[in-house]
Amino acid sequence: MSSMRNAVQRRNHKERAQPAHREKWGILEKHKDYSLRAKDYNEKKKRLKILREKAAEQNPDEFSYSMLSSKTDKHGRKIQDRGNVSLSQDAVKLLKTQDAGYIRTMIQQTRRAREKMEQEYLLMGGGSVKVLGSENRKERGSHVIFADNLEEQRALGIMHGKGGGTSSGNGQTEQSTRKDFIPDSIDSSDGTSSAPRQLMTQEAQALQAQKQDRAARKRRKRRDETRLSKLSALKSREKELIATENQLEHQRARMSNSIGGINKAGVKWKVRERKK
Repeated sequence: MSSMRNAVQRRNHKERAQPAHREKWGILEKHKDYSLRAKDYNEKKKRLKILREKAAEQNPDEFSYSMLSSKTDKHGRKIQDRGNVSLSQDAVKLLKTQDAGYIRTMIQQTRRAREKMEQEYLLMGGGSVKVLGSENRKERGSHVIFADNLEEQRALGIMHGKGGGTSSGNGQTEQSTRKDFIPDSIDSSDGTSSAPRQLMTQEAQALQAQKQDRAARKRRKRRDETRLSKLSALKSREKELIATENQLEHQRARMSNSIGGINKAGVKWKVRERKK
């Protein structure tokens, strides 16, 4: 009979979920969760009760020899030794000497890297390097180039700007634009005009050259900015290392009593030098 009772499907008892308007409080607490929380609360309550009883029943005249060696801070908390062995004065001096040697090595490496970066930055034309005479280049006179025929004159005009230079019989220079050199029709042997086609090809090549030049200038500018940022980082690192070395040397000098200073009482003192 019992086997038949277990074979029949029974109802699934589902636990109550958290209401929709209380979803911000998380999952609904069940009885097992409450039992754990109540047990933890009661244990802490008993522990606090025992501590209160000990504090109330303690003897103010109680004495133990361990009280002589133990120390407390200003808040009454016990200061206990963590087992660290204090080093001798000679060992500390030796460690600081090794630290100073390491810092000097790092300073030398940083200085070499900084000098190398400065040389690269100057050789690549970064920063304040300018071409002499580039500012007043526009004020100079135009260079006159003579062409043998019309097509060569048109090509020279595209290479040097919008126009080419021509010279008259009396030695004066006349500037002309490209549209002045383009004829209405140029008849070839087969009846077609090839000059406009060549002109369009040359203009496309000139535009492509301008784009490449612009992209090269952007890459050069980005490369100079990267070098400049690296150079500034190396300079700041070298400055910090030098300051650290000076501070370490000052500490070593104070340990060897070769310079003055301020003691714990705030009194300044200095080493008395030998009279010459």
